[in-house]
Amino acid sequence: MKTSNKIPLVLAYSGGLDTSYCIKKMSQEGYDVHAIAVNTGGFDAQTQDQIQKKALELGAVHVEVIDALDRYYSRVIQYLIYGNVLKNNTYPLSVSAERIVQALELIAYAQKVGAQAIAHGSTGAGNDQVRFDLIFQVLAPEIEILTPIRDQQLSRQEEVDYLISQGIDWSWEKAQYSINAGLWGTSVGGSETLSSHKSLPEEAYPSQLTKKGSETLELQFEKGELKAVNGELLSPVAAIQKVQALAGPYAIGRDIHVGDTIVGIKGRVGFEAASALIIIKAHHLLEKHTLSKWQQFQKEQVGQLYGTLLHEGQYLDPVMRDMEAYLSQSQSQVSGTVYIQLHPYRFVLEGIRSENDLMNPEFGAYGEENAAWSAEEAKGFIKLLSVPNRIFQQVQKSKS
Repeated sequence: MKTSNKIPLVLAYSGGLDTSYCIKKMSQEGYDVHAIAVNTGGFDAQTQDQIQKKALELGAVHVEVIDALDRYYSRVIQYLIYGNVLKNNTYPLSVSAERIVQALELIAYAQKVGAQAIAHGSTGAGNDQVRFDLIFQVLAPEIEILTPIRDQQLSRQEEVDYLISQGIDWSWEKAQYSINAGLWGTSVGGSETLSSHKSLPEEAYPSQLTKKGSETLELQFEKGELKAVNGELLSPVAAIQKVQALAGPYAIGRDIHVGDTIVGIKGRVGFEAASALIIIKAHHLLEKHTLSKWQQFQKEQVGQLYGTLLHEGQYLDPVMRDMEAYLSQSQSQVSGTVYIQLHPYRFVLEGIRSENDLMNPEFGAYGEENAAWSAEEAKGFIKLLSVPNRIFQQVQKSKS
């Protein structure tokens, strides 16, 4: 690792234009730049090599790719599964969940090396600036936060012109679609997502349809955690990756999310998240069979709130730990196997098998026969159930 008398700075490095500009500019402004990329599922070995080579050429004194996949799962994803979290009933929080973990890893690294500053390449118009800054400010208020792209309001062309003037004449042609891949899904942005009426074309999605017909997928859960795929015992991260490998070629999990950003404007982004959507829906079906009515009702409220606060960068608020404890406790009976059929562009939940299944034939078959009560008991129950409404109707009638 190179050393100097410059100020040590940690940069959230992605390898793109914005963070490449940051390395070059800051290395010339009195900083020893540590370019740190946090892998939450988007970097293969080839990408990591490219990131390291380019960062060193740009002037970084140290480049490191931190593997955070297991911590990503244990800190965030497991609770998104427990809570069946889909933002606006659509989006599995693919990117927002990643940014939280990346921020935690970056600030931990900055503290370890004694960095005096930490930087990221966010603009002033998006959610990521909030997620990064909130965690940095709370966990390390003594470390200065630098955001050149946001502070200088730089255009893409201004960044390119500067890098060329510094001898970095790489191809900076902007891709037609912005892709952010991760363990819990891939976001897809393009000109179509900047308006409200256009859909993304087929070619915009990274996973193209290559499988035809159908196949069965079996997911085995133990206390809410995915433990096996098609009978193969796997770690949670490997299980998620396995489901994606099986379902991705069917082009499953595509949609466009529309929601409120943290800064107050509406945002629209495409995504594909076959694994996340299948696991959440399968887990939810298993809960319908193994949890009581009021457990399901309360869990829905907690899961929605947890997802909203996570999306808005409030991961460090203590209420999040309270909700995580609740969500974990709620999973004690959520064990069993879910059977799914995969088809091009869609999947079907076929059913479950569980020792904790509350659909117990000893009490009756819905719509067919009752085994635990008599007809007279049913009529009495219904009569009592009607009392509050009968009182209300009687009072209203007397007023007319």
